[in-house]
Amino acid sequence: RYVKADPEIGAMIAVAEAARNVACSGAKPLAITNCLNFGSPLNPHAYWQFVNAVKGMGKACTAFKTPVTGGNVSFYNQTTINNVTVPVNPTPTIGMLGILEDKSYQRTLAFQRKGDMIFMLGKCCDDLASSEYLYSYHGIKESPAPHFNLDFEVRLIDALLKLAHSNLVNSMHDVSEGGLYVA
Repeated sequence: RYVKADPEIGAMIAVAEAARNVACSGAKPLAITNCLNFGSPLNPHAYWQFVNAVKGMGKACTAFKTPVTGGNVSFYNQTTINNVTVPVNPTPTIGMLGILEDKSYQRTLAFQRKGDMIFMLGKCCDDLASSEYLYSYHGIKESPAPHFNLDFEVRLIDALLKLAHSNLVNSMHDVSEGGLYVA
C-alpha cells in the first residue's frame, strides 16, 4: 500500500524498515538485494510506479550506504477482472545483509525480562495513512503514504547501533506497518 500510494516514499520505507530490522539485531546494514514485482511496463502508470520506486530505493540505499548487490525484476504481474487488466500493487521486496562485528552486540526482537522498560525512539506522528488499520477495519484502500523522513532514519540506525554496542538495552524492535501496538 505504501508504494501504491507513493512509489518513491514507499520504496524508501521498505529499505529503511530492512535497515531497522538489521540494526535492531545489533548488526550494521551493509547491502541489499531486491525482488521488484510490478505490473506491465507497457502500462504507463505501472511503469511510472516502477521508475519512482527504483528512484526511492536508490535514495535510501545511498543514504544508508547499502549498495544493491543483486536482485530481480518481475513485470506483467496482473490479473484480468471483467475484461480489464489490473496490475498487482507494486511490491519491492528488500533483503538486507548486515554484519555483527562482535557477538556481544547481538540483540533480540523479543522482550527479555518482565519489568524491562520500553522506550520509543523518535517522534510519534499519529499517522494512519496507508495503515493496516484503515484498510482492514475501515475498508479505506486508498490513502497517502505515511510520514517518512530519510534523514531521521539514518540517524535512528546510528542510534540503534550505539545502543546495541553499549549494552544499554536487552532487546530492540522496529515500529513498522503495524505501528507501535503491533511492535
